[in-house]
Amino acid sequence: MALGVLVVGVAIVAVLWVRGTARPVTLKETRKPTGSTLPAAPAVLRPPQGVYLYSGSGTDSLDKPPKDQAEGPDMPATVTHRADGCWTFRIDYSTNHWQSWDYCPRHGDLDEAGGTSYQKWDFGVLVNETTSTFVCDSAVTIKAAQKPGDTWTQSCTGTSTGTEGKALSTGPYRYVGPDTVDVGGQQVRAYRYHRERTMSGAQTGTEASDVWFSADTGMPLRNERKIEAKSSTIIGDVGYTEVANFHLTGLQPKG
Repeated sequence: MALGVLVVGVAIVAVLWVRGTARPVTLKETRKPTGSTLPAAPAVLRPPQGVYLYSGSGTDSLDKPPKDQAEGPDMPATVTHRADGCWTFRIDYSTNHWQSWDYCPRHGDLDEAGGTSYQKWDFGVLVNETTSTFVCDSAVTIKAAQKPGDTWTQSCTGTSTGTEGKALSTGPYRYVGPDTVDVGGQQVRAYRYHRERTMSGAQTGTEASDVWFSADTGMPLRNERKIEAKSSTIIGDVGYTEVANFHLTGLQPKG
């Protein structure tokens, strides 16, 4: 998963410190996948299309002005099949924060082709909305014939509304090894990875995360991360910190 940092990049003057208005997204509010699904078989590294339930917790924080908002505990996510054989995974951390990734099964690998992140911050006197879009030239997520300890480099380039220029997110991605993850009482075969990302250019920062994917479908099963980033604005550098996690609670889609 790419480093999807979202930092306020607009002029902020005379803002008030008001705690976040973020709340969990309900199933009724979740965007349902549209269009026809791809054939169910073969479904290697491509999960069934639908809405899935995740649970998690976390905090998004800004240091200027000081403000934070919560993620979770309910986090619905959608898997949408694409006509080119790829699929999009979108998870709603809250009503103010969502993120999506585009995955493509290719020659036994699962590649991250890109993704999008969205955040909204309500400062009382103004509301700031930011969208970041990343395109990945080299971001293999699951590698065929991988062995524990194998490490390769992931690299993605992104742009954000409100921030000029491009940001490069790159760093080592290590296959920790096979694992099992409890999903609603079922033990699911998983691949575990540790990722380190550094962002340079229009935004600077770091990400350290541990991620688990289904060994069969490529479905994200679990994610634990810490992201720190800075963005330059007319009021100086604004720091952003995200410490959060999520995990899948059921294998069957809800719709």
